Amino acid sequence: MDLTKRLRHKLANEHLMFAYRGQVTSDNSVLLLTLLEREMEFSDFSLQGRKRLFMFVLENLQNITRHSSTPVHEMTSMVLYSKTEDGYTVITGNTIRKEDMHGLKGNLEKINSLDPDQIREVYRTMLQDSNIGHKGGAGLGLMEMARKTGNRLDYDFIPIDEEYFYFILSKTVDAGGKGVHSPGDTISFNGRRAMQLERMMKSNKIDFIWAGPLTHDIGKELLSFSETTMHEAELEHNLHKRVFAALIELLQNVAQHSPGFRAERQFGIPVAMIRNTGKSYIITSGNLIRSRDIDHLKQKLDMVNRYDEEGLKLLLRTALMGQDMKEASTGYMGLLEMARRSGNKLDYQFEEVNEDYSYYTLTVRVRVRHSKAGK
Repeated sequence: MDLTKRLRHKLANEHLMFAYRGQVTSDNSVLLLTLLEREMEFSDFSLQGRKRLFMFVLENLQNITRHSSTPVHEMTSMVLYSKTEDGYTVITGNTIRKEDMHGLKGNLEKINSLDPDQIREVYRTMLQDSNIGHKGGAGLGLMEMARKTGNRLDYDFIPIDEEYFYFILSKTVDAGGKGVHSPGDTISFNGRRAMQLERMMKSNKIDFIWAGPLTHDIGKELLSFSETTMHEAELEHNLHKRVFAALIELLQNVAQHSPGFRAERQFGIPVAMIRNTGKSYIITSGNLIRSRDIDHLKQKLDMVNRYDEEGLKLLLRTALMGQDMKEASTGYMGLLEMARRSGNKLDYQFEEVNEDYSYYTLTVRVRVRHSKAGK
């Protein structure tokens, strides 16, 4: 539980709402974009602001899929979304070879030296070049990002070893769709915080973290994103089903106890996280809960944890037959299903926030079941 608490504080301090560490593909790029779109339904961004931000994200993700390198130490790509008073910030990170870094840095320096009118002129010239226009490329994509948002691109190159660098690209876009960056600001962007989060996620085997409202639509996009990444990882079918089912129940459990978005925003935003240790998938949710509901919920959790797999099957069958539907209507069946699907006890914790609210963290571990033939 200490990891979840540390992450909550880090996410809150840095205004992060989403962090993904893993391969960026053409399939999950669409879902990464849709997830941001669903969250923006809570913002006052103009249509133009949304379109420009989405364009930046899409171009950025496409650049990663085209130009990212994967070194042997498996430092993989990363996508971060955050929300501040200035607007939305999108940060991406990916590995590149040292020989590719110099050309990319030169492109970025050139772009950042131009004013908006010059950027538009250079962009038109690049489009008229048949080789660039036909093949595309990182230079054209970067120029398009700068052209649409009308301001410079923040970036950093962090050395990994003698052959590779970690390339971090960042952009903050305001509600009108303009890049947030003072023209007179000479302070260089520093990707240290993003790199620290990448290393923290790597050391703790974290695939993704969501910190923000968990509406039906956002939950649906998180499930779609998780399902796509599991398909791409070629998980064994039964493991895929059990992880997906546990995640569904966990997200529904958050919705079951939500005291409302206003209270969550003030006292504790919901969190959902998936970790992959290789031996198991560890799925964690955290959410605000009314303190008066804790005793009843704790009784249900403790009762579910008293039963083994066979006992859980019998308990679930009893509930489904209608002999315990009062309990089922208060989320009891969801807890039963999580424990049954995972084959493990439910790990939980309640942290007091104030007299009215506590923060409820629930973790379920879905272990990889090796077949006899594979032993």
